[in-house]
Amino acid sequence: MALSSVITGSSIAFAENKAGFNWQVFGLTVFTTLLLQVLSNLANDYGDSEKGTDNEERIGPKRAVQSGLLSFNEIKTGIYVCTFLALISGSLLIRQALMGLHIYYAIFFFVLGIAAISAAIKYTVGDNAYGYRGMGDFFVLLFFGFVGVCGSYYLQTHQMHYSVLLPAYSIGAFATGVLNLNNMRDHLSDERAEKITMVVKIGLKKARVYHHILIITGFAASVIYVFTNLISTNLTGSMQFLFLVTLVLFRRHLVAVRKVEDPAGFDPLLPQLAISTFIFSIFFAVGMIVVGWEALKVGL
Repeated sequence: MALSSVITGSSIAFAENKAGFNWQVFGLTVFTTLLLQVLSNLANDYGDSEKGTDNEERIGPKRAVQSGLLSFNEIKTGIYVCTFLALISGSLLIRQALMGLHIYYAIFFFVLGIAAISAAIKYTVGDNAYGYRGMGDFFVLLFFGFVGVCGSYYLQTHQMHYSVLLPAYSIGAFATGVLNLNNMRDHLSDERAEKITMVVKIGLKKARVYHHILIITGFAASVIYVFTNLISTNLTGSMQFLFLVTLVLFRRHLVAVRKVEDPAGFDPLLPQLAISTFIFSIFFAVGMIVVGWEALKVGL
């Protein structure tokens, strides 16, 4: 999911190609994003285990602390190490990407990076963990979608177009769908542990409807983006719609979601949706890259 954000935002920047594509910036963006993803996973493991949410009643795969693979101190060390590395990598990224711009831009992205680190940790860690207050969906949409895609785009182009919010919403909605599947799977144990997720708030039946809305509107947002931003270039033909082939994956996924009766049945659908999102981002990126190369040929 983290890679999908970077691939999508960076490919749109490549398509424009106005200031040239910086592969060092792309590499640092990927590395920093992956560190944040690992940090989030470690913190989630630590927070849920500390609060007793991860117990023998949990349906999903065993966690590191829950299974005894890591102690609380060991996973806490991992959180510190990932935080430190993310700060170093993020600082190098900001320096490389925003060199020559006003210092205010660097400060803004540094603060944004601190916010991303804080969001990764505070999902389940601490007394005010937002994942226990039904706010997880909002933050996933914000950071995996809008911050991840738009941030990757801006670091390459030094500009921002409102239209980029559409594919950013797509990735964010799919990522939120992964979280929703997780919460549908765990809704009984979460409710007993007083973890108030969106699913616990609205109930399983409405959560399925909510899931369909996320996937359908997410896919539609990228279709609208292509129609409104690329079709008029007459450069790429059908390649700009290459990502439409992934519609069959998302349709199959939604059919499977409707058929699940036992909460455990949601578990295999999590990696399925994550992989479908990654394939979507790859196909979307290929279309954008074709746009970029065609633009270079005609001197745009």
